[in-house]
Parts: sequence; structure tokens; C-alpha cells
Amino acid sequence: MLAAVLQLSSQGMSSTKLYNYIRIAHKSNVKILLLGEYILNPFFKELENVSVSMINEQAEYQIKVLKELSLQYDLTIVAPIIIVKKQKIYKTIAKFAPYSTSYYEQQILINYPHWNEEKFFDNKMKPLHSPLVFKVAGMKFAIMSGFELHFDEIWGQIANKNIDCVLLPSVSTFDSYDRWKNLILSRSFTHNCYILRANRIGEYQDEDFTWKFYGDSLLASPNGEILEHLGNREELMIVNLEHSEVLGAKRTWGFKESIKKRILEQ
Repeated sequence: MLAAVLQLSSQGMSSTKLYNYIRIAHKSNVKILLLGEYILNPFFKELENVSVSMINEQAEYQIKVLKELSLQYDLTIVAPIIIVKKQKIYKTIAKFAPYSTSYYEQQILINYPHWNEEKFFDNKMKPLHSPLVFKVAGMKFAIMSGFELHFDEIWGQIANKNIDCVLLPSVSTFDSYDRWKNLILSRSFTHNCYILRANRIGEYQDEDFTWKFYGDSLLASPNGEILEHLGNREELMIVNLEHSEVLGAKRTWGFKESIKKRILEQ
């Protein structure tokens, strides 16, 4: 099946580019489209100075647009979006299918002094559970935020769900280019699944320095290899995902079977 990543900067209330690229994806027979973090909303540091009512207005507009586009073009769209419920702000990843919408509330948020999403957002801190899992065109997907990629405990929640592809929206910046690439390839290899990563582009100017979002959206194979990747410009990347490649990698390396045998012997 064909999937796609749309590598963009923050679009705010504008939907022109989304319309144009989604039409292109539809004509190419793409079944699922992934957006990076802070594409539909301003970057986190900017959100700190935006009113709750404005965040809610923007979310309602973007949700309406994406529901319409998903239905019109028979396309599943996975997009991080900031939503408001009872005057509280939540960081989520939405899955817009033609006839349904689901939300995954990010479980582990960045909590560093210079970038503290955990303090700003109202996402509940509770025992970890499985990320959102769903099927499209016979392939099984899981949604995971970029930051959650780091945690073994999150991966443990989907270890036995036979995932074909992890969808990974991110907002990577600074000098993390090589570290992110190595981590993605390591996870895709040890779990023998595709990882489709969408990273945003553009800049945010702080008082002290510039936050540069470098793109490098990519597809990692179940054998831990880069199959496709983008540079640092606005672009649509269309990739092919094969269930047979996932099964072949699992048979070749046998990681899951090695663990399964030991569990059965206990």
C-alpha cells in the first residue's frame, strides 16, 4: 500500500497547501497521510502566548477541514493537533478516517527547562497504555509521538500487537539530526517494523537563539535501513509499505520468537 508524509512548516489557519497536497496524494492512490508536529498549530513556545479561546478556535477549524478532506478523498490522515476541553489544553494526535475520528493523547511529554510541554499541557499523568492502533488497507499501524520513541515502556505496550508500521510525527530541532536517525533505525530493526517519521520544517526565533526544524522525514525498513528520506524543504514523500517485508524481517531475525519460547518455558 502507498503512504505519504507531508513535510511542512506551521500552517496556522491556512488550509490551501493541505488541499493541494492531499489532492496530489489522492491521485497517487495514497491510503494514509502523516503530518509532523506543530503543523496545524504554532510551535509550543508560541502557544505559551496564545489565548485558550484562540487555540480552541484554530483546533475546531482544522478538525473540520481534515474531516472533510478525509471523507472527500477517501484518505486516512494522521495529524498532531492541540485541542481544548473544558478550558484545558491537550496535546494529541488525531486520526481522521473517512467516517470516524480518533484521538491519541500523548502520554509522555518533554519536560526540560527550555521546553516544558509537560508543565504547559493538561495531559494526564497516569499508567502507560497502548498507543492508538488501527488498520488501513490490511496493514496495522500504531501512532507514537516523537518524544515517546525514546521509551522502552511505550514500545512494550505494542510489542505483541504485530504492528507493521509505527507512524512518528516529530518536531526535532537543534543538533539532533544524527541521534534521531540512529534511534529510529535501531527501533525499526529491533521491532522489525516500518517507522514512518514526519518532521516539520521552518524556524522559531527565541530571545537567545533560533530553533531550526530540519525536516529529514524518512521511512525506515523492518530491517533497520533507510528506504526514503527528505531534505529540509517543503515536500510530499510517497512511500510503499509491504506486509510481506515485515513478515520476512521477523522470520529472518526471530527476535520475537526468542522471547516467546522463553515465556512459554516459565
